Amino acid sequence: MDVHGRDLRYFVAVAEELNFTRAAEALFMSQPALSKQIRMLERQLGAPLFDRDGRAVRLTPVGHALLPHARTLLADWGAALVEVEGAKAGQSATVTIGISTSPGRGLLPAIRSRFAAAFPDAKLVLRQSGWSDPTAGLADGSADLAFVWLPLAEPDRFRWIVVARESRMVALPEHHRLASRTVIDFADLLDEPFLALPESAAELRDYWLALDARGGRPPVVGAEIASTEETYEALVNGDGVVLVAAGNVALVAHDGVVARAVRGITASELALVWRADDSRPLVRGYAQACGLALGAR
Repeated sequence: MDVHGRDLRYFVAVAEELNFTRAAEALFMSQPALSKQIRMLERQLGAPLFDRDGRAVRLTPVGHALLPHARTLLADWGAALVEVEGAKAGQSATVTIGISTSPGRGLLPAIRSRFAAAFPDAKLVLRQSGWSDPTAGLADGSADLAFVWLPLAEPDRFRWIVVARESRMVALPEHHRLASRTVIDFADLLDEPFLALPESAAELRDYWLALDARGGRPPVVGAEIASTEETYEALVNGDGVVLVAAGNVALVAHDGVVARAVRGITASELALVWRADDSRPLVRGYAQACGLALGAR
């Protein structure tokens, strides 16, 4: 037996009004047409839903039995339509990806192709962020996901996928006293002036100053840097040395700057990060596309 939602809506309207004329007016249809639809529904069910004695309309026992279920079905269908419309809108929305330096490594095109296959109507937008914000826009909501270096402040607020683990190297002027070495012990860098991220970078500033490997000795900060360009200029100017992920060495190690391996510090981790309380399909879909791209490498 196939009963249309329209017929249930007609039945509920009459059951609530107990008057065919008023129910028809509420449904913006004629009373004869409404009566015809109710009779068709009764024939499908094989029992009358209303007693009609010419003066009053009353629900039959069958009508009383059907009414709560009809209301529930109509309410559930209405809720389903709302969710469907929300999902349709979500699939065509814009997803903003925050970056402070390009993830490179061939990752963005690989994620984009997989994401586009699942969400062809969605639009991806890359948002460049300064180094003063270690979350690249996640914390203030200007980005939906972001490629950032770990560690993060307040890690419980976020979820992430590590997309690259790379050794930390040291970039220094080509005429630096340690530049002739192939590998430099971090202990030999302890007294060197370092280029530091802005103080607002918090845990990330400490990480790239390698506080975890200094044994409590405070770093000497030669200058603060907030971009790749500022880093290169400070290195050439002799303001200090700087730790840099192996994959980003080419951004600063050129024309008077060299990079050397460092012994005695941990590897760096680049991650795709999103807010823990963000369950939007597009956000989770981009994270899933990232996982698939990593698995294919």
